[in-house]
Amino acid sequence: MNTRIRRVAMTVAAAAVLPLTLSACSDDSGDSAKSDSSTKASAPAADDGMGSSGDASTADQPFGTACSAVPKDGAGSFDGMAQDPVATAASNNPALSTLVTAVKKAGLVDTLNNAQNITVFAPTNDAFAKIPKATLDKVLNDKAQLTKILTYHVVGQKLAPKDLENGSFDTLEKSALTTAGSGESYTVNDSAKVVCGNVKTANANVYIIDTVLMPTS
Repeated sequence: MNTRIRRVAMTVAAAAVLPLTLSACSDDSGDSAKSDSSTKASAPAADDGMGSSGDASTADQPFGTACSAVPKDGAGSFDGMAQDPVATAASNNPALSTLVTAVKKAGLVDTLNNAQNITVFAPTNDAFAKIPKATLDKVLNDKAQLTKILTYHVVGQKLAPKDLENGSFDTLEKSALTTAGSGESYTVNDSAKVVCGNVKTANANVYIIDTVLMPTS
């Protein structure tokens, strides 16, 4: 009789323990699923962050078709120009030699080198070559007119590419110039194209352009 009672008691105990065991297994499985789900959910966020970081690291680089003509190293390279104030930096870039000659004739070397946080729209030698030689020679020998033209290429603040998308900016010459575009394609006054943009010097952002800008007044 005692043996039968013990067997019944053991059966009842086993029946009571079984649901608890199943419940515990179910909870463990649920936690594991939650953990996996959490891991999977966080993975895209990590990828997005890396992507954003990658974008940020490339967004501040020079751009444009003429950038390939800039020396790869030395004082005239992008790294070299970044170490010097803008007039000195331009003098080390062979594509800007006519501009540098004009700046020297106008007596603006110190003015540009000592200015802080400016933007210079720098015409290439080819841009100056679009002007008839007789006209260019006349301008180069008229200091007042030359100064007026050159200071029209300078804005008294540093402009990032995004600022150029649809902008109007007062120049050191006192009248305004306009910019438009997006991505890596920008124009100034609807005529000059930026051929190498976002070039850094010690005190200025430089946008090299393919046409000389003329003030309206």
